[in-house]
Amino acid sequence: MSLKHILSLLDLNKSDMDRLFALAAEFKSRSQKGIIDHHLSGKVLGLIFDKPSTRTRISFEAAMMQLGGSTVFLNKNDLQLTRHEPIRDTARVISRYIHVLAIRTFSQKMLEEFALNASIPIINALTDSYHPCQILSDILTIIEHRQTYEHLNIVWLGDGNNVAHSWINASAILGFNLVLCCPQGFSPDTEILNNARQLGGRITESSEPYEAVKSADVIYTDVWVSMGQKEQESQKTLFQPYQINKQLLAHAPKDAMVMHCLPAHRGEEITDEVLEGNQSVVWDQAENKLHLHKALLVELLLNRNSI
Repeated sequence: MSLKHILSLLDLNKSDMDRLFALAAEFKSRSQKGIIDHHLSGKVLGLIFDKPSTRTRISFEAAMMQLGGSTVFLNKNDLQLTRHEPIRDTARVISRYIHVLAIRTFSQKMLEEFALNASIPIINALTDSYHPCQILSDILTIIEHRQTYEHLNIVWLGDGNNVAHSWINASAILGFNLVLCCPQGFSPDTEILNNARQLGGRITESSEPYEAVKSADVIYTDVWVSMGQKEQESQKTLFQPYQINKQLLAHAPKDAMVMHCLPAHRGEEITDEVLEGNQSVVWDQAENKLHLHKALLVELLLNRNSI
């Protein structure tokens, strides 16, 4: 992987992803053995976050520090961007100070303008359009539990949001089967969906949750209302049939994995019983963000396939 940006999963190919999964698994194994790695000593990761974050921010910061590097956290309100400094100027200046920049913001276009003018790698740490790093760590988790992602049936339940968009892109690149089960009016972006299908993504849509999960290897959900969006009065009623609960899981294979990118609104999109149940792998998902981010930073900064 040469110097490049990760603005969406379409910036990667299958070989890129497979290298990241293998390297992340290697980092996790070394961490469990107490092996300390300082591959990024002297390197600096910058973080510009417009939105709140627990897992993404902490895992990026911990990953960089555990690899011997350092981090600079920047709230957008602390930057001259709030005084109308052009993004292109900010991107050029920051590129002189640090080695890689992760941005968590609203606008995908803002992220793309940063990347267009930066001379360092830019990483999408979440926009309203995509959440690529989340899906990479999710697929790492699937590989851990199922040894492969190939030929699996991934079922998305709920709002067709930024995380769903990144699952759509992942399906186009890796070739697993993706079922999108969303309430009427909350389907993923049509352009993103059509583009993924043109690239070969095996993606189907359903409006019947019990039917959608019948052959599921993975059942995935997210909050019903994404950050920055206002909840509509009728939304909870509309989404209720898409809740992952005991009754829904009774229609799925007994070994189907339940995933949630967190934070979870327990009792809304997923019940407490299921989140804490034997089929849930959400805590592995959360941990694997750390290991995947290590792999991503090393690949972007050192172009290394192994450690």
